[in-house]
Formats: sequence, structure tokens, C-alpha cells
Amino acid sequence: MTSAADLPVSAGANITPDRNINTDPLQTATGVYVTVHGHFYQPPRENPYLDAVERQAGAAPFHDWNERIHHECYRPNAFARVLNERGEITGIVNNYEYLSFNIGATLMSWLERYDVEVYQKILEADRKSCDRLNGHGNAIAQVYNHIIMPLANERDKYTQIRWGKEDFRSRFGRDPEGMWLAEAAVDYATIEALIAENIRFIVLAPSQAQRCRTLPTPHQHIGEWYEVGGAQIDPTRPYRCFLPGGDPNRDYIDIFFYDGPISRDMGFSDDLYSADRLSCRIGQAVRGDHRTSQLISVATDGETFGHHKGGTEKTLAYAFLNEFPHRNWTVTNYAHYLSINPPTWEVELKPVTAWSCAHGVDRWQDDCGCGGEGGVWHQKWRKPLRDSLDWLRDRLIDVYEETGKQFFRDPWLARDEYIQVIRDRSIANISRFLVRHQSHKLTQLEQIDALRLLEMQRHSLLMYTSCGWFFEEISRPEGTQILRYAARALELAGDVAGVQLERAFIKRLAQAPSNVDLFKHGAEIYRQLVSTAQIGFRQVAAQYAITSLFGDRSLSPTPQVRANGTPLPQRVYCYTAHQVDYQLQRLGSLTLAVGQLRLVSDITWESQHLVFAVLHLGGWDFHCSIASFAGRRAYSQLKEKLFASLQQASAAHTILAINQLFGQQTFSLQNLFAEERHRIMELLSQETLTRLDQLYTQVYRDNYGVLMAFHRDELSVPQELQVAAEIALKHRCVGLLRSLWEEISEPSAMHYLAELEATATEAKHLHCNLHIPEGKQTMEQLALRSLWQIMHDPKSATTEEIQRIERLIDVGYQLNLGMSLARSQELYFSKLPQILPSDCQSQEECDRLRQLLKLGQKLGIDVSTLLSQLS
Repeated sequence: MTSAADLPVSAGANITPDRNINTDPLQTATGVYVTVHGHFYQPPRENPYLDAVERQAGAAPFHDWNERIHHECYRPNAFARVLNERGEITGIVNNYEYLSFNIGATLMSWLERYDVEVYQKILEADRKSCDRLNGHGNAIAQVYNHIIMPLANERDKYTQIRWGKEDFRSRFGRDPEGMWLAEAAVDYATIEALIAENIRFIVLAPSQAQRCRTLPTPHQHIGEWYEVGGAQIDPTRPYRCFLPGGDPNRDYIDIFFYDGPISRDMGFSDDLYSADRLSCRIGQAVRGDHRTSQLISVATDGETFGHHKGGTEKTLAYAFLNEFPHRNWTVTNYAHYLSINPPTWEVELKPVTAWSCAHGVDRWQDDCGCGGEGGVWHQKWRKPLRDSLDWLRDRLIDVYEETGKQFFRDPWLARDEYIQVIRDRSIANISRFLVRHQSHKLTQLEQIDALRLLEMQRHSLLMYTSCGWFFEEISRPEGTQILRYAARALELAGDVAGVQLERAFIKRLAQAPSNVDLFKHGAEIYRQLVSTAQIGFRQVAAQYAITSLFGDRSLSPTPQVRANGTPLPQRVYCYTAHQVDYQLQRLGSLTLAVGQLRLVSDITWESQHLVFAVLHLGGWDFHCSIASFAGRRAYSQLKEKLFASLQQASAAHTILAINQLFGQQTFSLQNLFAEERHRIMELLSQETLTRLDQLYTQVYRDNYGVLMAFHRDELSVPQELQVAAEIALKHRCVGLLRSLWEEISEPSAMHYLAELEATATEAKHLHCNLHIPEGKQTMEQLALRSLWQIMHDPKSATTEEIQRIERLIDVGYQLNLGMSLARSQELYFSKLPQILPSDCQSQEECDRLRQLLKLGQKLGIDVSTLLSQLS
């Protein structure tokens, strides 16, 4: 046996080819190739009952962590800037065209909803890389929801791969050649499943290899094994991994090992802040032997590029377009390199490994110390949590098999293909799915139970998302989230089969000790953070009822009506509300609404016909009750009694009547989903804030001269007067911005801009800090909207239109709004080829073109070449 120390760096290298051989690096393996792989992933954060991500305070000022990381990473990489020495934009690069990448299915689903432009740029990048690299795209698939594959049972392994493949295929329009394993966690059972599902290659850390040797050739016998267990494997070539005891002609998968030291440096050193430094670091890995070609591949979390290391998407863009080509390196992806340079070496893997745990996969099942924050907190909760979920999974298997055979010809095939429903929950698509898998023609109730079963299985997979074990404490959001998925699976099992497993599950969770005294153990976390978050039809109906009082000012506006006067259905998260009847009366400060509606789950097709009554007593006080619809006659009598009680002008009398008719369970503003609760709180506060704004404005006007005197003599201004000035000027700006938004295309827009400029000057003289977060978005959208109008037809742009955009930008900066011109820059740059000096046919056209180019300068675009041509 030979050790890694005895392995020559040129071992197995080919002889330099004859010059007559095709040396096109895209067709034949020639020279140095570079692959930078980004593992882009966010855990599923959706509320299991609403299918929506709720607000996360820690991500402020953004709505949630998905949104924050998107603005710092995913979008910047789709529009990465290349800058000159003056900081002006000389190019905008879609980094996904050059990165090898995988994007988790749960993240791609969110992107598709949240920013379809970036979503389409990612798909376009894969198509362009296919065109450039002989049909081999940059994108590879990922196991569906990031479970640790060696810890999954066999069925879950296959479903994760099949769901990952189908999700990939439905987006990118092709079969994936490679697949990213969550945490790069692998064992030979996982390899076997990947081979069975026709995955050609995977990417691993160098520490996961045990030994390697050259493959036999017609002129050479099989080589001697080299021990490389200490991360000493040569990562510049692909390897073939054979399934033990399998057919060597088909039972194998190819493996790339990324360069460990460089990949670590990308995450933990400053190499990513300079394209030259990054290139020099990669260059240190280039072997100086005579092999025909070599691949330098690095891999890290994709969020490194912009989120963990701000602005480094620019480094990648410049490296891809300038630094790497300057060194004659070919930017490629794993699939393309494999097509021109198939493995000449074989590798054997260590039994069970992952890239982020030195103890195999114990980070996701034991107190191994990884992720322990320096040993301050223990992770003794990991094994009981894993054991509890395994117990639940096995009980749910029994429920699924026993009940599923009543509906499906093959319940497990139905589960594997359920991804087609997850991707498209339209009624037509779900109906086709059920017809394809049903064992007999299903009744409406059987269809609901069939969908409940499949959702139960979906949540039983989601509860294994790796993030739940990754960090130091079970009560973190990640641990709580996977327990919420478990709770939803438990609830569905009870609904469809009458099997009650929750009490036994909670008892097992009590064995998972928490580091937080408030919780003590997993059972208490479940009671405090999971059970309290469960949502049913009545909570959704209460949401609908209370928000209906606010009409079109609310997230759930009064329904639009069809031509025949009947209301159109409304979406309330993942429910559809069909309003059957609605009546509202006001008496003094009291408002009473009574109605009936049919709520339908878009996920499981369950429905309930409910009636509601909601009394608004004014201010923050609401009293809402929900009951099942008991027939038209009973509903008519209920309405009559409630509105009769309102006529007595007594809130107590009306509340008593509601309680007598509906029972004691009531809902208030506090019971609303957080998103809408906050929106209504803002609406209710608006009147008070308006009165305060007017009061402060009067104080400011009355004391303007005093304020100026304090500032003129550089004396400390009384806080009360300074606050009055800031509130008054902010109130004025908000009003002007609102008017500007409504009249941006009218001549009056210039008047509002002048008023804003004057207000900004006034605020500067008085040292006022005007915090106007809503103004930032308004000015950005106004600039983008105005720019789109002139760039859509630049030859018709008027001087006034161009000047208006320039003044918009100037005013945004003067008001210190933190205004971003990113979207406007992207629009201008994409339309820049339409602005050519050669198009000038008259002095007037040249003058207009010069103005458009000056506008480009204002936007931070390098148009110096075009301006010089014009001169």
C-alpha cells in the first residue's frame, strides 16, 4: 500500500498532445480550467398552515431572511457590476452564466414568487451556459429539502432525489447531470440511489475520500491504491466511484472533489475582495507538470458572494470576464469538463461523511460538538430530536400505507410523483394527478383524504430539513420550524385516519434538553412555540372578517364583483374565500359586520361553510365570533337578532348577543396573522399620527425664528423644538412625495420637485435628520418608471423628461433617503446599445443624445467612449 506522500503530482497525467490535435478547450481537454461552484440554499421558512413566509424581526429592515439575502446576494449576482477606476459601471454580468451552481428547490420556489425577473435570469443563465459549453448547463440539482441522506430511510432517499430531479426538470427544461447532496453528506447507500436515478456526478470535500488509484487502460493495468484519507486527494481531476459488488460497467458515479484550502479561504479570508487576489490564490493550485489539462474547482455557500461578504459578486464578475481569461484559463462547469475529460482514476469513499462535520454525520444526530458555539452550550438534544422524528416518521408510514391503499394503486409511486402537484397546485393539474393514481373513481371526500395523506408525507420529509440540527440550540427558529412541520403531519394523520400521535410525540420530545431555562426541553418548546402557532379554518375566517371592515385599505379588500353582482373569490394565503353574504352597519362609533363564506384550502381541498360576526368598538377593540353555517333560516334569524341588538347603541348588549348566538370563543386584533395585524395597526394609528403631525407643524411654524436663532449662534437647540422641526418637515415631504407619485407625468411634477428641494435645503440648515423609509421606495420607483418611458423610445425623449429624472435623482440624494439606482442602472445599461452617436441626423438629435448620455453619467454608467465619439 502506498501513502499519499508517495503520490507524484504528475501521476496519471497524459502526454502533451500533438499540435495537429484539436486544442479548442471547449472541445478537447487542454490547459487550465476553473469552476467556481455556489451552493445556493435557504431552508423552507413558510408557515405550514399558510404556505407563506411571515415577517422575521431579525431580518429588518427586510421582511424576512429570504428577502434580505436576496437583496444582498441572489439579485446582485444576476446583475453583478464591473466598475472602472472611477466607480462607474462598465459592464453588468449575470454571474450565474459562469458559476456552477445548485439552488435548493425551496429557495427557487420562493424566488419564483418573489422576484420573477431574477428567477428568469437564473434560467436564462443555464441556457446560455448550455449554448457555450456544448449542451452542459451550469445548474445542477439538489436533494429536495436538504435532508441528511445517510440518515434517511431508503424510501426517503429516493423521494428526495426524484423530487429534486423533477423540480429541476420543470424549471430548467432538461434532466440534471449532477446533484448536490445536503451538507455533501454521503454514504454508499446514497451513492446507490443516485446511480439508480441516473445522476452522473456529485461534488464532495477532499476529506471525504479514503483512497484512489488509476483505472486500467488498454495499455496499462489497474494502478496501486494511494491512501488519501487526510484530505490529500488531488482535486484537479474527476474520479470514478464504483458501487461495491455492483456491475462495473454501469454501477458507478463520477465525483469531483473541490479544492479544500482555496474554498476555505474564499469563506474565511480576504481573497474574495479582489479579483487579482482571488486569481493568484487559485493560480497557486495549478500543477506545474505536463498533464494535458487540469481543473481547479472551488465550492462554497453561494450566499458568500454578497451576503456573508458584501460586494464580492463584483469580484466574481471581473474575474470571470477579465482575470481568468487573461491567464488563459477556461471557465467551465463540472458536466462540461467531465464530457471532455472522463475519469482516469478511481476513488473509494470513507463510510459516512459530510463537509461540515468532522464526525461523519453526528452533527445531525448527536452531541458531537460541531456548531456548539465554542462549547458554551451542549447539543444533547440532537439525538432525542432525531429519535422522536424517526419514531413519528415510522408511525406515519403505517398510516400512509394502511390508508393510502384505499385511494392509490401504488401509494409510494403517488408520493414520488406528488412533486408535480407541489410545482403546480391548479385544480386541473391536481385532478389529472388524482385520476392518474387513483385505485377507483374517488368521491369528493376521498379526494380530500388522498391529498391530506400526501401532504402528511410532504411534511414528514420537511421535518428532516438539516438546519434543525445544524446550530447550537433546539429552540432556535430552525428547530422550531421542523417541529411545526411535524405538528402539521400529526394533525393531518389525525384528520385522515383518526390516529392520535401527538401526546406520545411530545412525551419523547421531553427527552431533548434545551439550553434555555425558559423551555427546559423539547416538549415545552413544542407547547410554547409550536402548538400556539397552529391555525385552523376559524382563524382564517376571523382574519377575513376583521380585515373586511377596512375595505380596500386592507390586505384582504372587499371582494370585487362579477357582472351579475356576485363577489369574486379572494385569496387568504393558501385558502380561497367565497363570500356568500355580507352586511355591514354603523351606529356611532360601533361597526357591525355579519356574513357567511365558504373557505377552501388550496392545498388539500378541504372546505368549511362558516358564518361570522365582527364588532368594531373603535380604536383597537374588535370582537369577532365564528360558527358553522346551520342553514339559511338560522343564518337569517342570526343576522336579524344581531342588527337589532346594534340599534340599542350598546356595545355590551351587542357583544352579549354575539356570545349567545356564537358561543364564548372569540377573536380579536391579537388573533390576526401578524402580517395583517401590523397593517391594521398602522391604519388605526394613522388618524392619531395625522393629528400629531399637524400639531408639530404648528409648533414648528410658531417657533421657526427661534430655531434659526439657536442654529445661527451655534447653541444647543431644545430637543422639543428640534423634534418638532424634523416631524413637520418629514410630514411635508411625505405629502409632496405622494403628490409627485400621482402627478409625475404632469407639468406640476416640476413644482413638487422644487418644493422637495426647498424642504431638503431647509432641513439641512436646521440639521434635521428626515427618516422617510417610504420615500426611498417612492423615489426609486419614480426614477425607474420615468426612465423606462424615455428609454423605451430614446429618439422621442424630450429635454424636460430627461431633466425631470436628473432632478428626481438629485432630490433623492438631497433628502438622504438612501436611494438605490440599481434597477435604473440595469434598465439604462440594457438599453445603452440603442443610444449610438452614429444615429445623429441633426444637431437637435445630437443634443438630445448628449443629454441621454449625461443622464447615464448621473446614473453612474461609464459612457465616456460614446460621449467622445459624439464630440
